[in-house]
Amino acid sequence: MKKSDMLRRLGLALLIAMLGAGLAACEEEGPAEQAGESIDESMEEMGEGVEEMGEGLEEAAEDAQE
Repeated sequence: MKKSDMLRRLGLALLIAMLGAGLAACEEEGPAEQAGESIDESMEEMGEGVEEMGEGLEEAAEDAQE
């Protein structure tokens, strides 16, 4: 086996090991990640509420013009 082939296989094995370790580390959520997700959900709900309110105001304005 050539040295370049062996280095290529070693590099590929290291890459696979690093990816596997990275995926295993992503499974557990820490308190900061949970807080971030909670904030994201709250902001999304608030945005939807503002959008609904805007639609209501638009409808009211259209009704007032008729």
